[in-house]
Amino acid sequence: AALEICEYAIRSVNAIDSTKKLLNLKDHMLEINGLHLDLAKLNNVYVIGGGKATYSIGKAVEEILGENLTGGIITVKKGEKRRLRKIKVVEAGHPVPDENGYKATREIVDIAQKAGPDDLIICAITGGASALMPQPEDGISMVDLKNINQLLLDCGAPIEDINTVRNHISKIKGGRLARMVQPATLVGLILIDEIAGEPWGPTVGDKTTFDAAVKSLKKHKLWDAAPESIKAHLIKGKENPSMESLSPEEIWELKAHNIVIGNNISMCEAAQEKAEALGLNSFILTCELEGESREVGISFAGIAKEITRRNRPLKPPCAVIAGGETTVKIRANERGLGGPSQEFALGASLKISGQENIVVCSIGTDGTDGPTGIAGAIVDGRTIQRAEEAGIDIFDSLSKHDSSHVAIKLKDAVYTYPTDTNVMDLYLMVIL
Repeated sequence: AALEICEYAIRSVNAIDSTKKLLNLKDHMLEINGLHLDLAKLNNVYVIGGGKATYSIGKAVEEILGENLTGGIITVKKGEKRRLRKIKVVEAGHPVPDENGYKATREIVDIAQKAGPDDLIICAITGGASALMPQPEDGISMVDLKNINQLLLDCGAPIEDINTVRNHISKIKGGRLARMVQPATLVGLILIDEIAGEPWGPTVGDKTTFDAAVKSLKKHKLWDAAPESIKAHLIKGKENPSMESLSPEEIWELKAHNIVIGNNISMCEAAQEKAEALGLNSFILTCELEGESREVGISFAGIAKEITRRNRPLKPPCAVIAGGETTVKIRANERGLGGPSQEFALGASLKISGQENIVVCSIGTDGTDGPTGIAGAIVDGRTIQRAEEAGIDIFDSLSKHDSSHVAIKLKDAVYTYPTDTNVMDLYLMVIL
C-alpha cells in the first residue's frame, strides 16, 4: 500500500500533464491560465528555463504549440538523455554548477535580451534551476560560484538559505531575468520545490536582501571561508539599494505572468486521497518538514508509537503523510554514498524496530536522492534485524552517511521511472 500511495501522489504532479492542463491552443489563440494571447500577432515564441523537471514542461509546450514555437533552450540535470525537436536541451551540473550550465544560461540571456515587444517568452522553472542556470555577477568566477555552492551544501543549509545567497550573486536570479526580457511578454511556468511553497526563480520577485545573504553565510559559519569576490559583492550590494533583487511589486509592474503548475501541497493531498481510497485513516502532518534527515526520520516514526498505543491522532489502519525537504550535514571524512531520503528512512527504522505492522517510505519526487540513482528507501519493523543478519551496522552507516549501500543490500532501495516532476520529498508511514 505504501508504494502504491507514493506512486499515485508523484504521478499527480507530473509536469507534462500539469502544463497541458494550463495551456489551451484553439486556432491561433493561446490561453494560459486565463491569459489570452493571439499568436498571429506575435513574431516569435521562445521557451527558456532550467531545472530537473524542465524537460517535461518544454515537451508539453512543444507538443501544444507545434510550428508556432520558434525555439529556445533549457538546462537539465546531467543524465537526462531525452531531447526535444525545437528546444535545445543542455545537460548541466547539479547540485554544483558547471561550465555547461554557464554557457547555456548565457544563451538564455541572449534570447531574453534580443526579445522584442511582439515576442512571447515562456520560462520554465523547476527544482534545481538555481544550480542549473549559473550566471555569476561580474567579478565572480565560476570557480568561486562552485566553491560557495559546495560550502552551503556540505554545511546542511536549508534550500531557502542557499537560494538567498545564490539570488544575490547572480545576474538573472532574484527577478533579474524578468527585467531582461522586457519589452517582450513573459510567462513563467513554475513547479515549486521549496518549503515556503511560494513561487520562486529568475522571473519572480525576491523578498530576501543582500543583508539576508550575508546573514545566511554567517549563520552557517561560512563567511570567513567564502571566496573574497563573493563577500565583496555582497557588501557592495548592502550599500547600494539599486543592486537589490526585484521585489514582487516590481515584477507585477513588469507584467510578468508567473503561474504555479504544481507543488508539494497538492502532492500530499493526492497521497491522502489515495490512502483514503485504500481504506486507511489518514492525515497530513505537514508540508514543511525539514531538519537533519536522520533525526527527523526518528521523530516522524515516533508518531507510530502514539498511534499503536493510544490510537491518536489516528486509529489503525492509517497513513501519516508529510512533505518537505530534510538535509544532511556532511564532514570531509564522512562522505559515503547516500541521500537525505534514504537517511530519513534508516533513521525511522531505528524507531520502529520490532514492530512488524509499520512501514515508512521516504522518496525524492524527482527520482534521485542526493548524488545517487536511487529515489529513496522503504523500511519496516524488521529492517534492523535484517541488517544485523546481513552483517550491516546501521549506526556506523548512518555516521558515515552511507545509506545507499544499506538500502541496496537489504533491497529496501526505491527506484522510479522518470517522474517528470520535482516538488521536494514525500514521507509516508503506514500502520496496519
